[in-house]
Amino acid sequence: MEFDYTPEQIHLRKTVREFAEAEIAPHVLEWDEEQIFPLEAIKKAGQLGLLGAIFPEELGGAGLGYVDYAIIIEELSRVDPSVGLIVAAHNSLCTNHIFVAGSDEQRQKYIPKLATAEWIGSWSLTETESGSDAAGTRTKAVKDGACWVLNGSKIFTTNAQYADVCVAMAVTDRGASQHGISAFILEKGVPGFRVGKKENKLGMRASATGEVVFTDCRVPESQLLGKRGEGFIDSLRILDGGRISIAALAVGTAQGAYEAALKYSKQRKQFGRFISEFQTIQNKLADMATEIDAARLLTYRSGWMKDQGQRVTKESSMAKLFSSEVAVRVTNEAVQIHGGNGFIKDYPVEKFYRDVKLCTIGEGTSEIQRLVIARQLLKS
Repeated sequence: MEFDYTPEQIHLRKTVREFAEAEIAPHVLEWDEEQIFPLEAIKKAGQLGLLGAIFPEELGGAGLGYVDYAIIIEELSRVDPSVGLIVAAHNSLCTNHIFVAGSDEQRQKYIPKLATAEWIGSWSLTETESGSDAAGTRTKAVKDGACWVLNGSKIFTTNAQYADVCVAMAVTDRGASQHGISAFILEKGVPGFRVGKKENKLGMRASATGEVVFTDCRVPESQLLGKRGEGFIDSLRILDGGRISIAALAVGTAQGAYEAALKYSKQRKQFGRFISEFQTIQNKLADMATEIDAARLLTYRSGWMKDQGQRVTKESSMAKLFSSEVAVRVTNEAVQIHGGNGFIKDYPVEKFYRDVKLCTIGEGTSEIQRLVIARQLLKS
């Protein structure tokens, strides 16, 4: 087993960190307060190859692996988890679904534009009545001649308001259960396809999350993504990789909060001493650093396995579960170390504390991750 970063990965981390600190850090508070989607920064990230990290160079991507991808999401999230989420959803969900399940024609048409951030992507699975029970999808698609007609709506779609392309799931055979859900590629501007309500969220406020609505939305057969009836099955494969990115997002968020708390502890004095000199604070910092390292190792293990072509259903769920719950604990302790200042928006831990909770919910709650892990264990 190798635990060293390659020279290329060291350079990648440095490059992304410099980008995040120069292009993102100065705007974090404004973007959060005003719920500003950082489109200009995302376009610049696309120029660096971050929006097409895991896709081949011949399709406009950067040709990187999942360990590299985890580094990217971690470094973006260390500065602003909202940006990490935007990039993760674009890469792991929308673009990757097209790459994994799409035809050669679909890959050639969409991935080069998505990989370079010429187009922004979104992915719609969740509905009002089907969250953790994603197989309970109600949006339907009915064949009408050479076209499909979609009716229904989706919620909690990341990038919804800014997406040029949306991959959405719809029922094509109600009697076939999980094998009756198909995936479709929708382009912005298609008649009958519109963006609905934008959510006003607790955290990740620079990341636009909203509803997409289909009203007699007619698309040609060429927009069916993958085999008919296999959209949900393909989604499960996509989520295996997506959970690696959410684990990395959680690690980056925790790292950012930890670094802020460490710095603060060396500056804040109480009883005539820096609070970093008190054993209670030292214990908190030690536990935070240890748990972050453990979460990072679980995340990179799942990324390494994915790069080797191995199935990572269990490992990515473990990484996502552990990393997200560690990040919640770490950000909580970071606020505690700051005391009253941790409750003030002038200090970054306040935002990390609000942002991080999504990591235990998005792309499968902690409860669902435990279910996925248990099922994999019981198969062995």
